[in-house]
Order: sequence, then C-alpha cells, then structure tokens
Amino acid sequence: MYTQSYLLGVGYYVPERILSNSDLEQLVETSDEWITTRTGIKERRIAGTGQSCSDLALNAAGKALQNAGMGADQLTHILVATFTPDYCEPTTACLVQSKLGASRAMMAMDLAAGCSGYTYGLDTARGIVAVRPDSAVLVVGSEVCTSKVNFQDRNTCVLFGDGAGAAIVSGQGSSQARIVDSLLRADGSLGDLLPVGIEGNSARPYTLGQQVGEEYFIQMKGRELFRHAVRGMAELTLDILGKNGLSIADIDLFIPHQANMRIIEALAKKLACPLEKVYINVDRYGNTSAASVGIALGEAVELGQVKTGAKVLLVSFGAGLTWGATLLQF
Repeated sequence: MYTQSYLLGVGYYVPERILSNSDLEQLVETSDEWITTRTGIKERRIAGTGQSCSDLALNAAGKALQNAGMGADQLTHILVATFTPDYCEPTTACLVQSKLGASRAMMAMDLAAGCSGYTYGLDTARGIVAVRPDSAVLVVGSEVCTSKVNFQDRNTCVLFGDGAGAAIVSGQGSSQARIVDSLLRADGSLGDLLPVGIEGNSARPYTLGQQVGEEYFIQMKGRELFRHAVRGMAELTLDILGKNGLSIADIDLFIPHQANMRIIEALAKKLACPLEKVYINVDRYGNTSAASVGIALGEAVELGQVKTGAKVLLVSFGAGLTWGATLLQF
C-alpha cells in the first residue's frame, strides 16, 4: 500500500545584505529601468562575507524545524539541493547535519538539479518515506548563486540572488500539508542552454595556477531558455493537474520558479491563471535557483497566504535541463 507523504513544516532564509538595481549600476553598464523592464527584479539578497551555502541552509532548516515543532535530533535524512555547494566534498548536506547536530540522521546527500532542485528534493523525500514511513526528511534548496555570477556580464549578474528554502517531509506526525503528487522531467540534450562551470571540473579541469575564466561562471542562452521554460512548466502543470482530475481554477495558490517576471507572466497567460493567484517575490529576491520555490512557499505560509484546505502547486525549471511540479493540499 502506498504511504502518504506530508509536510510537517516549512521555512526559509535570505541574507541581510540587499543588492539593489542602483547598486548594480555602479558595478556594470546597466540601469534600474533596464533591469526592471526585462526582469521585474528590483533587488536581491547577497550572502555576507564568509556566509556559505550550508550557513543559509542551516538557517532555513532551523525555521522549518521550529515550524514543525521538532528538534534536529528527530531528523533521519538530509537532502540539500544546490549547484553552489560549500565544497565538492564533504557534501553540503553533511555539513548541515553537523551544524544542526542532527546526529540521528542516517543519510545526508546533495542533489544537483539546478533551479528544479527543491521539487526534485521533495519527490526524493517521498520515495524515502514510501520505504520508511517513520522517516523525517529535511529537504533544503540552498544557493549562493552570486558565487557563480560574473559581475561583468550584465545579462546574468542582474538575475540572481542568494537564499534557502526548507521543508520537513514524513509519512506520519502532525502535518501542515499532504503531498498529493509530484512529477519530474529532464532533457539533457538541452543542457548547453544554461551551463555552469564549463571550466574547472573534470571535463575541463583547471591546472595549478591557471587563471579563472568566464566559463567558470553561469552562462545563459536567454531567448531559447525562455521558450523552453514557459513551455516545459506549462505542460508539466497541465500534466499534474490532469492526472489528479483538477484544472488551474482549482488551485488556490500557484508558486512558479521565480526566474524573472516575463517568464512568470508568460506562464500564467499560457495557463489562463490570474496573476492574483500567482505568488511572486522575484522583485525582492531575484532568481535563487534551487531555493526559489522553497523560499516562496515558506514566505507565503509565514504571511498567512496559505489557508487550511488550500491547494498549492509548485512548478520549477532549471539547468540540465530539468523541471518539476509538486501538488500540495493544506
């Protein structure tokens, strides 16, 4: 018999430092009008000096545990979705385990699925719970995107910010929401649309003393990516709704990946979803990659915008290419 999965608690964290469009005008040839018109972003949060991916994850995890009324010693599994880990090894998940003092956690693992990392993590947690219903799985999407941003490239540096979103998933306990369903997709043939770290890894390793080049940072083919992002998220949204006998009208809150405002608006239009039902915080945080929908969900819950009985749909899209959707019933 299939074991149901539940969200016991959610949380998020964004760094204190704000990088506004006006600040970016001092770093690169751009303007507030140019950025706002093309992306809808007004500001983003930036990790402080020495503040790493695991530090952001730790703060978000602490909020999720508090929201769930749990202690770190009750966690059994830790999953951290990120493309900006502290190190290659040890994994960020292991660092989070240590910093939390989650000594009972039997597994700690990083996931790499780009901006879809949070939805990939939730589905992985569902699989764990299906085998071990008494598990308490911490899922965190955490990113220091600015560590992979070339601040001389105005096409990418204006888009990204740092932050973390977290959730506790289990098959039992007092829950906030039930994970009704989730769907994941990937298409590696399109990976060249959004590569990161073309240099400095095993395919093209650096040698000692070699200068870091532009290929180390985020690269993006924006127009092609826009088309695939809107189409992929729209199709997956309709797939998960159809599978569960629902339409977009049945969804109380729609939380898409916060890539930029143009993508969000195009997606809403394609789905005939009123913007009033779409949760939007990209103007304040920018694109936080794997943390994006987790931050939005945590913030929506904190602000009281998710009522008991609400159906909430998360959908994400990212490098790989990957995309994923999660349907929640509060």
